[in-house]
Amino acid sequence: MDSPDTDWAGVRLHVVTGKGGTGKTTVAAGLALALASGGRKVLLVEVEGRQGIAQIFDLPPLPYEERRIAVAPSGGDVYALAIDPEEAMLEYMEMFYGMRRAGRALTKMGVVDFATTVAPGFRDVLVTGKTTEAVRRRAKNGRRVYDAVVLDAPPTGRITRFLNVTKEVAGLAKVGPIKNHSDLVSGVVKSPETAVHFVTLLEEMPVQETLDGIAELRAAGLPAGGIFVNMVRESLLPQSALDTAVKGRFDVGELVLGLKAAGLADGAEATTLAEALADEVAEHARRTQLEEAERESLAEAGLKRYELPLLADGVDLAGLYELAESIRTQGAA
Repeated sequence: MDSPDTDWAGVRLHVVTGKGGTGKTTVAAGLALALASGGRKVLLVEVEGRQGIAQIFDLPPLPYEERRIAVAPSGGDVYALAIDPEEAMLEYMEMFYGMRRAGRALTKMGVVDFATTVAPGFRDVLVTGKTTEAVRRRAKNGRRVYDAVVLDAPPTGRITRFLNVTKEVAGLAKVGPIKNHSDLVSGVVKSPETAVHFVTLLEEMPVQETLDGIAELRAAGLPAGGIFVNMVRESLLPQSALDTAVKGRFDVGELVLGLKAAGLADGAEATTLAEALADEVAEHARRTQLEEAERESLAEAGLKRYELPLLADGVDLAGLYELAESIRTQGAA
């Protein structure tokens, strides 16, 4: 099935990054479900060895193979792959050197660990190479096997180096299979088929790291996608009440009268409760004001933004499908 008519209709590889604690893996999973909705086939890839996808979908640890893990809304399938750098290296050796058997012997000797430790850029090439291969792969009928691939990538502080594979392996090889492989990977990553999305919260540190990450990505010539603002809490009060509370003019007396009229409290108890409520309103107003300032900061990046709700019951399968629906209805999938 062709890609949906969305903001990212031409994108095949969706890279999702974000500061730790922002819900990066959860958003990547929700995006995969949203992209698969309506009968499409999507691959969700993780590369950090945390088995985060398995935990979110309440599954046993994933092996190093592509397997279906979920059915998307209105049909469609989500497959998952937890990439193991060692297995990826063995595949690489077999593909380019016909050395898989020898590669397993080298693994036992620790050569694989040695190679990826002294040349960490090579590990990233292996991981991104496996992902971009899935993007390019075609069935016998010539159609792409996957309509989209979602990569749950490393955190924002490492994302540019992780994706900028050509630069990272420049010191390893000038010619040959490694160079050719990195060029192939780079060709996909830097193409219009790729978008790097950032997950953030409406807090100062995540927002600043997001803006820094976008700037680094652009400086490296890598394609920035959208910004997913996660765990957004709706304001519980009208703007006029928030403005009044921020200015310290909230009328406690009105609260006292309201509590008494509702039969919730009386006398000194009503006054104490009203003062506590006024403090809560003022704190809520200050937080709302700070969040609006962070929204304005994010707007400076010039990328499309999508706000995802804070899930009242936490991240379970029902919540994941709720996020997917929010992503889809906002036009991000």
